[in-house]
Amino acid sequence: MDIICMGEMLIDFTPGKEERSYICNPGGAPANACIAIARNGLKTGFLGKLGNDDFGKLLKNTLEKNNVEVLCPELTDEAVTTLAFVTLYEGGERSFTFVRKPSADILLDKADVSEEMIRSTKILHAGSVGMSASPSREAHFYAMELAKKNGKMISYDVNYRNAIWSFEEAKAVVDQVLPYVDFLKVSDEELDFVGGEENIPAMMKQHGISVVIETLGSKGARYFFNGNTGVVEGHKVKAVDATGAGDAFWGGFLSRILMSGLNSTADLNEELIRSALVYGNASGGLCVQKMGGIPALPTREEIEAFISEKQ
Repeated sequence: MDIICMGEMLIDFTPGKEERSYICNPGGAPANACIAIARNGLKTGFLGKLGNDDFGKLLKNTLEKNNVEVLCPELTDEAVTTLAFVTLYEGGERSFTFVRKPSADILLDKADVSEEMIRSTKILHAGSVGMSASPSREAHFYAMELAKKNGKMISYDVNYRNAIWSFEEAKAVVDQVLPYVDFLKVSDEELDFVGGEENIPAMMKQHGISVVIETLGSKGARYFFNGNTGVVEGHKVKAVDATGAGDAFWGGFLSRILMSGLNSTADLNEELIRSALVYGNASGGLCVQKMGGIPALPTREEIEAFISEKQ
């Protein structure tokens, strides 16, 4: 397997054309990234709990239709699937209201994680939302410990949501995660989690992080690698919905890394990172032009055509 994405999968209710109407779309950052990578033709697995309800069944079916291996196939009766209501603003930006107490995704347990499962993959990817409550938090740390022990690469998306937990609690968890991470994604609005942009090189050295990517929205992304930094510009497109755009970007970035045949961060170079950012920016640029999270994620063919057109 190329990658296991771990954490939440949920239902995004995005605004419909009629006033006070919503359209049900599958979403959740790790699931979005997982399907984005699967649409690039790579072998993916999703490790997360889904509720034994109509929404959970829809989400499981979505994973299967996108050729993602469902690593927790048994739906739980202990809690319902998380719902997120999205409010859209001019330019495609959005905010979220979560229905999540309790919810199925936070019931992921250490017993759902096996060493054999972690050994089967090249990269383990996770984000902070899945670590906002127990027992899912402990399951995430356990998976990262196994990945580190078995020499696997670890990707992490800060992805802070203030509607779910406080900055202080999230920061404490992210601080504990950083020593495990090889690829770190942080938005320009989340720089406080790493002590500010100017502190990133020192933070990377302290924790042994190979690559930090700071997303800059429509302006592209800034990379930090081996003492060097640079910006790969994004694309000017007509954005209608930014839901899932960061995940499309990160899915594209990781896809390009995996398609290069990389098996160890020791073989990384600046040229590959810049190439992966070009690919990720194209993936995100395509995503924002459509409504919804997962339905808007592009395929490898669409990304390559978009890059060729822009060149």
